[in-house]
Amino acid sequence: MFFTEDIIVDSSMSFSEAIEGINAPLEIIDLLSMIDVCYYSFDGRKHQGQIIVNRELEDDVYDLFNLIEKILFPVGKVVPIVAYQWNDHNSMADNNSSSFNFRVIEGTTKLSMHSLGKALDINPVQNPVVYPNGVVAPAGAKYLPEDRGTFTADNPIVQEFLRRGWHWGGNFEQPKDYHHFEKP
Repeated sequence: MFFTEDIIVDSSMSFSEAIEGINAPLEIIDLLSMIDVCYYSFDGRKHQGQIIVNRELEDDVYDLFNLIEKILFPVGKVVPIVAYQWNDHNSMADNNSSSFNFRVIEGTTKLSMHSLGKALDINPVQNPVVYPNGVVAPAGAKYLPEDRGTFTADNPIVQEFLRRGWHWGGNFEQPKDYHHFEKP
């Protein structure tokens, strides 16, 4: 017996809609690709979202989201950050998972790996950034390793990222960036 499962569509933008208003150079835009991903959200239902990544990492991200879906790891949502007017803080506060965002690393003048579509943030509310001074972003988030949707070093998704040559922000010395994965 076969049944169809209704999929909740969190994002259905065109590529041009998903990069609208960004000030990234054309040579960076030309390296990007947008893929559709499926995942189960915290409501227990299957969702479909979209993520803009560097074309070189498209297969990794697609395979990693297949694993996320297969093991029913809950993901808040996956919507291109243009929906938040390119504001990383607003995206994180809404527990949005994203990749490409042409911006500098917080508190520096250095371009983030997100600027090249080579970094991926997943569930920032469950996996916040914890700065050495105790500040947590997004505001009000708490890192509780036992909670659903939270990454720990032994999580199979973290292990698969590492196996593929990605770095996990939970392994960074400072700040601890539990939602962040990047592939240099």
